[in-house]
Amino acid sequence: MSLTIEQLKHAFEQQFGQAPEYHFRAPGRVNLIGEHTDYNDGFVLPCAIDFETHVVAQPNGSNKIRVLAADYTYQLDCIDLEQEIAHHQEFQWANYVRGVAKSLQSREVELLGCDLAISGNVPRGAGLSSSAALEVALGLAFSTLSKHYLSKSEIALNGQQAENEFVGCNSGIMDQLISAQGQQGNALLIDCRSLSCKPVEMPESLSVVIINSNVKRGLVDSEYNMRRMQCETGADLCNVSSLRDLSEAQFATFEDQLDPVTAKRVRHVVTENARTQAAAIALQNADVQTLSALMAASHVSMRDDFEITVPQIDYLVELVAAIITDSGGVRMTGGGFGGCVVALVPHKKVAEVKASIATHYPAKTGLIADVFVCRPSAGAEIVVQP
Repeated sequence: MSLTIEQLKHAFEQQFGQAPEYHFRAPGRVNLIGEHTDYNDGFVLPCAIDFETHVVAQPNGSNKIRVLAADYTYQLDCIDLEQEIAHHQEFQWANYVRGVAKSLQSREVELLGCDLAISGNVPRGAGLSSSAALEVALGLAFSTLSKHYLSKSEIALNGQQAENEFVGCNSGIMDQLISAQGQQGNALLIDCRSLSCKPVEMPESLSVVIINSNVKRGLVDSEYNMRRMQCETGADLCNVSSLRDLSEAQFATFEDQLDPVTAKRVRHVVTENARTQAAAIALQNADVQTLSALMAASHVSMRDDFEITVPQIDYLVELVAAIITDSGGVRMTGGGFGGCVVALVPHKKVAEVKASIATHYPAKTGLIADVFVCRPSAGAEIVVQP
C-alpha cells in the first residue's frame, strides 16, 4: 500500500534521523495506441496518468546511497559509491535503483551520497509502467542532488538504459519518455526515433478508463524479447534499418518472402504505426468515431498478428465495446499477455462500463478486474527543493 507524502516523510525521518528537504514525483502512463512500435523507431500515443511514484531525499554527506522502499515492508538497500554497483541478490526493486545510479555514472554524473524513501500508487505488474515512473523519479532525484542537471529526454534515456542493461528487459523509450515529459490534459504523439513529442489535446468529453485484468503476466519478459527479435529479423529481411521505415505498400512486396510468423509481426508494426499517426489527428479533431475504429483495429492486430492478447483481455474489450460502440475506443494496452485494457469512455457511460465488468467478468473468468478512472497528467517534476 502506498503512503501519503506526509507518511513517507515521516518514514524517512524515522529511518534516517532527519527530515527530507527534497521531493520528486514521476507518473505512470497508459498508451492509447501504438503498441510494440517504440523499439521499432515508430510512433506511440501515450498519456501520463495521475498515479505516480514519489521520492523524498536528502544528501547525507557520505559515500553511500541509502534507500528505503516504503511499499516493500520498509526494506532498506545501501549502495557504496566507492565500489562497482552490482545487482542486489534479494530485492528486485533495488536493481531499478542501482541500475539508474549506474547508468548515470556511465553518463559521467558524479553521484553524491544521499538518503531516499520511495512510495507510489502506480499498480505494479499491470502494464502501467510503474518501473518507468520509478526510474524517471530516481533519475531526476539523483541528478538534482548531484547538481548535474539533465534534460527530461536524458533522464528518460537513462531510465531506459537502466532497464535494458541492468534490469534486463529490452524496453523501448516510450514509457520513460511519457513519464518524464507528459503534459496535463494531453496525450503525446512521440516519434521514438527523434524523441520529438507533440501534445495532442484530449477531448474533455471522454474519461480515460484503465481496466486491470489481473491476469498474471508471467510470460511478458521472455515473450517481449522474442517479439523484439522477430521485428529485428523482419526489418533485416525487408532491407530497412527498422520497421519504422517500411510502408504498407513496401511490406506488400516483401510479405510472400517472409515466413508466416515474421510476416504477421511485421504487418502489425507497419499498420500500427499508420494507425497511431491517424489516431493523433482524430484525437486532435475530437473525431471520436475514427478514433474508435482505429483503436478497435489496433486490438485486432495485437490479437491476430502480434499474438499478445489473452482471452480475458479480449473479453474485457468486448464488454466495453458493447457499451460505448463508436462513442469511445477500447483496446489492450501494454506489453501483453495479461495486464490492462484502456478505454476512452464518455463520462455518462463510465458507471455502466464499471457495472458490466463487475457483473460479467468474474462470472466468465473467475477473476475480478480493477477499474481506474484517470486524468491525463503532467510528467516528472521537482515538487520541493531547498
